[in-house]
Amino acid sequence: MRWSALSLFGFLSLFAATPSVQAAGEDYGVLIISRERLEVATSCEIGVYIQDQLSARLFQEQSTSFNLPPGTVSLRLKLLPGQAPGCNPGMLAPGSQNITLKAGDVLKFRIAMTQEGMYLKPTALDY
Repeated sequence: MRWSALSLFGFLSLFAATPSVQAAGEDYGVLIISRERLEVATSCEIGVYIQDQLSARLFQEQSTSFNLPPGTVSLRLKLLPGQAPGCNPGMLAPGSQNITLKAGDVLKFRIAMTQEGMYLKPTALDY
């Protein structure tokens, strides 16, 4: 009786150790967006828009990450109105940036600034 109970528990543990069939079909890539460097000379909050949907808000020294399905992702950065003076967004909509993400990718970008506005600059993961 004791051996049958132990073999039953051992057999059930094999099912717990194998990944489920549903998880095998759910591939995704990881996108990390960082504002850790002081490249953007503003204390305003920056909104990260994915496919024209506000997905994250970043202050200085913050970063965020997303698990996204593979494919082309449209990203847009925009200053958000806030409590600090001068943080009102402009009238023109900022341009979008397309990033291609493959299943299993881990891509990291940091927010940088030019005269044309903010953009995402590829950077090393630096674990």
